[in-house]
Amino acid sequence: MDKDPLIIGNLKAEVPIVQGGMGVGISLGNLAGAVAKEGGVGTISAAQIGFREADFDTHTEEANKRAIHKEYQKARAIAPKGVIGFNIMVAMKHYADYVKEAVKAGADFIVSGAGLPVDLPAHVEGSDTKIIPIVSTGKSANVILKYWDRKYHRTADAVVIEGPKAGGHLGFTAEQLEEYNDTSYDHEVRSMIDIIKKYAAKYLCKIPVILGGGIENRQQVLHAFGLGADAVQVGTRFVTTTECDAEQAYKDTYLNAGKDDVVIVKSPVGLPGRAILNQFMKRVTEGEIFPPQKCRQCLEKCSPAEIPYCITERLVNAARGDVDEALLFCGAYSYQAEKMETVKQVIDSLMR
Repeated sequence: MDKDPLIIGNLKAEVPIVQGGMGVGISLGNLAGAVAKEGGVGTISAAQIGFREADFDTHTEEANKRAIHKEYQKARAIAPKGVIGFNIMVAMKHYADYVKEAVKAGADFIVSGAGLPVDLPAHVEGSDTKIIPIVSTGKSANVILKYWDRKYHRTADAVVIEGPKAGGHLGFTAEQLEEYNDTSYDHEVRSMIDIIKKYAAKYLCKIPVILGGGIENRQQVLHAFGLGADAVQVGTRFVTTTECDAEQAYKDTYLNAGKDDVVIVKSPVGLPGRAILNQFMKRVTEGEIFPPQKCRQCLEKCSPAEIPYCITERLVNAARGDVDEALLFCGAYSYQAEKMETVKQVIDSLMR
């Protein structure tokens, strides 16, 4: 497939594939570095990134900040000249502090969703770190770009459009997920691209569009490019690679899952998400409550006394391989994974 490199300001990725940020602990320095080494864009998830630090339970914020530097250095050692950055969710507590820490670490970019990153430009001020919002609807795209234009007199360096087939938390209501099909969302994608082009014209620049959510094979990559995307964001395909940072038991849940095992769930903070229906999630859907062992201050809007389970505890269990007691986020087509691959094999199957 002959496709131009992805250019984001002064950054250049020879392969227009952005590896999606997956947390907790699924896309860390090893996976991000491997993708960047192959010419793509590597993304480290900052969500509770310090879960392996000895003081994570007692000094969570400090552990996470320390791990931001460690994982970035790990990725940079693998791909000294690659494009490497962080996915940092707006919904996280200490969001601004984590963004600033990633900038200090040397991040090429910050991609940010799970809320509207309206103040992201302020958090990277004075740096060359690129800012990339994640949007799912024309409304959210317009709100962010208009706000950045009016308050900060700047625009996005790139935009990720994340569709309804993505894994993890989704930027849609449950009703929208039922409503959207491939064709109807194509219309939404085109409308978002039109909005983005308007701000690119105002600032006399190119704002690359990165389309994600259910990008599983070459045909879907071609479809994304046909809609006008400059690159694709891919998450699920990289989970079942040898370089992925997750434990093998987590990867095996993808390899063993059937189509009916991939379901829409409601996270403890009320957001819909896509996950594998394991024993733990079955118990949750039946109404069982799992009181948090400890609050690690992960999300800005969370009341530990009212949630059915702690999302940090269950995502950390997933990363550590305790899959029966975990929340197993996944993309819509994760059940199609049949074998372990390398990052190079995945990229080749999608692009080459």
